[in-house]
Amino acid sequence: MSKRRVTYYYDPDTGAYTYGLGHLMKPHRVSVTHELVNAYDMLGQMHVLKPRRATPESMTAFHTDEYIHFLNRVTPETVEEMTGHGSRFLVGDDNPAFEGVFEFCSISAGGSICASERIADGSADIAINWAGGLHHAKKREASGFCYINDIVLGILELLRTYPRVLYIDIDCHHGDGVEEAFYTTDRVMTCSFHKFGEYFPGTGTQEDRGRGKGKGYSINVPLKDGITDEAFQSVFDPIIAKILEVYRPSAVVLQCGADSLAGDRLGCFNITMEGHAHCVQFLRKYNIPLILLGGGGYTVKNVVRVWAYETACALGIEADIDPNLPWNSYFEWFGPRYRLEVLENNMEDLNVRDGLLDKIRITALQQLQELAPAPSVGMHDVPRESIGHHLGLRSDQVRARDALDSRLAQHARYVYDLQPESDTPSSTSSSSTTTSEKSWDSNSNSDEDDDENDDVDDGNGANNSRSRTRTRRRQQQRMSILTGQYFDVPPPYELTTTAAAAAAAAGYGDLGLGLARRAAKRRFFQSGARWDETVEDVVAKRYYPMPPMSPMSMSMSMPMSVSVSGGAGGMGGRQYQHQYQHQHPHQHQYQYQYQYQCVVDDEMVTEEDEWDDSEVVDP
Repeated sequence: MSKRRVTYYYDPDTGAYTYGLGHLMKPHRVSVTHELVNAYDMLGQMHVLKPRRATPESMTAFHTDEYIHFLNRVTPETVEEMTGHGSRFLVGDDNPAFEGVFEFCSISAGGSICASERIADGSADIAINWAGGLHHAKKREASGFCYINDIVLGILELLRTYPRVLYIDIDCHHGDGVEEAFYTTDRVMTCSFHKFGEYFPGTGTQEDRGRGKGKGYSINVPLKDGITDEAFQSVFDPIIAKILEVYRPSAVVLQCGADSLAGDRLGCFNITMEGHAHCVQFLRKYNIPLILLGGGGYTVKNVVRVWAYETACALGIEADIDPNLPWNSYFEWFGPRYRLEVLENNMEDLNVRDGLLDKIRITALQQLQELAPAPSVGMHDVPRESIGHHLGLRSDQVRARDALDSRLAQHARYVYDLQPESDTPSSTSSSSTTTSEKSWDSNSNSDEDDDENDDVDDGNGANNSRSRTRTRRRQQQRMSILTGQYFDVPPPYELTTTAAAAAAAAGYGDLGLGLARRAAKRRFFQSGARWDETVEDVVAKRYYPMPPMSPMSMSMSMPMSVSVSGGAGGMGGRQYQHQYQHQHPHQHQYQYQYQYQCVVDDEMVTEEDEWDDSEVVDP
């Protein structure tokens, strides 16, 4: 067997993290795998590297800024408050906010990004990162034990060099996060072999084939319980061979989720170690640049066995290693047989009933036959450096924040806090929501695209048809990977007092006073300009300045009053006034008045900034 240049990424800190006592996900399995690989003397035959940890900036190549910022700050003590009582970012019990979650994610993502860079610059034929393969993570939300989608980040790095990338997923669960990320492009083809039917995440039918430009470039092979080595190979080999013939990928990413092995605590397949590793052997012989990633797998000793064996397959020495395990630090874990094997059990294979497997294979091959020849991209010069290096985001010298940076950050937080994270649809609309109406967006608590004001006449007798026809994003349910049951996501904010309800009716946002938020978040990047026939010109929204605010002296620590008066400056608006008292730590008493003005102009409401009492100078 021909020799391949193999690069192996491992960070010793990976096994130091834990999802919590009793949780099925065990990051320590990566450390045990490394020990077994070392015991078989395979490290000397590979280029072993410690991956560079992914930075927050590199993670935002796929994930949203606010989600990365959340992961970087969340702790077990603050998770309830920062997730809005479990309504965003970390929904359900599958993904706990354990200590060091961001560092763990940076190791996993960093390994996959470095593996992609290694493949892209031609330094390796095969790159391995067993700490990666977390394929359920969404753009702005954790899911299925996955926080950061290192696979998507790695593929994005490959796309800087290669025109086409093939992603193959042999995890027992559908690779929904990766498929969703590349659902509308033809530069990445995703192919997932998974269990389907009342099983997490509940997606991955053969009708899910992509959308728009990516139509036909998402291949799903839904299977049932108990599939064996022979049955699995009867669908894997012909489908992957056809993909390689039609799509002609420049690089392949294989997610080697080990929960498809027989006897897994969450899986339901009956595949042996040799049957699982056959996928690596099959792809290796095509001599296409290959990245091997980890993934699921919850019977730790079997996960370690198969990943160590697949490392040997990458090196091409699987026939030479001893099936009797060598001594290592975790030798006692592999009893009572102490062999490099994962045996099948007596599960019934439900895939062979009524020719189901043949129908699935024929359907997948027909879908591939309908594809056009391999897509390509225009010729262009490959960037010599990453975007992060070009922008200076990876510089070792970080400029200290000055006073202006602090003030801008404070103002940005205030503006962001003015806008609610989500809303809860009315009881009428939510009760009529069906499964078919659910949005593809992974965040069920996303802001509604429309509100009642979108249908207001624009002054010329024409309604905003674009806003009116836009599809609303509705509340979605989530499925737990642990229980397989659906559960409702709690609303992020609830009105708990009559005062809060009255404030919401008056149009207040949450200004840190315990008042309720608005019903919908203000939408940016939507022009308020309209054509005025009377002046034959474009008329934009007008914003009016806020009158100055005055500090006064008194004492209290809670808002005294909220007053509303009409006719602010003769502009047809409302003027709101809050009075606060501030007890200074040095016993100096201050009272200040918070006054702002809301001007209604073509249904647009603007609010000015609040006065920052933190800047009061102690006399």
